[in-house]
Amino acid sequence: MSGGAEREVIFEITRIGDAQRVAAIDVASGVEVVVQTPASAALADAQALALRKLERALRQRPRADDRPGKLV
Repeated sequence: MSGGAEREVIFEITRIGDAQRVAAIDVASGVEVVVQTPASAALADAQALALRKLERALRQRPRADDRPGKLV
């Protein structure tokens, strides 16, 4: 991932007819994002798209300090 910090990401690819569903999961936080691409799209491109979406989701996620309540 960008920013110099390497995070472990799991990709899950499922073909559904003429489309493929690509899920990217950040192992440390459990955050998951999903993109759908045409089945003819290159796997590397679909994974790169899912990874960019995951990076954005992680940047926009509120920090634990910003959320009301407490973690139990």
